[in-house]
Amino acid sequence: MSEKNPLILVPGLLCTEDLWRDQIQALSDLADITVADHSLDDTISAIADRVLETAPPVFDLAGLSMGGYVALEILFRAPERVSRLALMDTRADADSPADKKKRQDFINLVQRGKAFKGVTESLLPILIHPSRFEDKALVNRIYDMAQDIGRDAFIRQEMAIMTRTDYWDRLPEIQCPTLVVSGAEDALIPAAHQKKMADAIPDAEFHSIADCGHLPTMEKPFETNRLMREWLDW
Repeated sequence: MSEKNPLILVPGLLCTEDLWRDQIQALSDLADITVADHSLDDTISAIADRVLETAPPVFDLAGLSMGGYVALEILFRAPERVSRLALMDTRADADSPADKKKRQDFINLVQRGKAFKGVTESLLPILIHPSRFEDKALVNRIYDMAQDIGRDAFIRQEMAIMTRTDYWDRLPEIQCPTLVVSGAEDALIPAAHQKKMADAIPDAEFHSIADCGHLPTMEKPFETNRLMREWLDW
């Protein structure tokens, strides 16, 4: 029987296991790591149910962006099963009407037959720090993840995000040790918003990673790994 902590990682929108590549490599000595499949369902609650069905009785849980929405859903459904929580570049409130319109516009773009990669190209400036726009290795990994998710799963994911529960007022209920990480220059979910979320959680630590956008696990893996190693040792 393994003495390592079970750790479930939940990717973000249009992201696959590759989002967590460096963390899987760096943390495997501390944790038995599983990456959740968040591409099969069109509601956050259904994704959470799918994760809980196969998860160990007690586990550590980390989610980035959309993965954070799923992680919060899992936590509030089964708080006794989550021993530690890490929320990265995510938020606890629901989409605003403007946010929902943007997502619907993306769905419409894809449904009209526009090249699916074009969705990723339009999102790139809000996903990574401007200094990384010419980093072909990083950009190609992001494109490849989007292609692997594919058109139909992208639509399901956007529908799930649009209809997610607003958990902002329930953040004070979180009892497990919680790590909140933000890219300092996240253009999608501002670091100040994430700091406010961390302040609302009783046992939370907030860390902002400099020169980093929305994808710290890929943009700043060394810094992210260090924070997660410390978190797994709390």
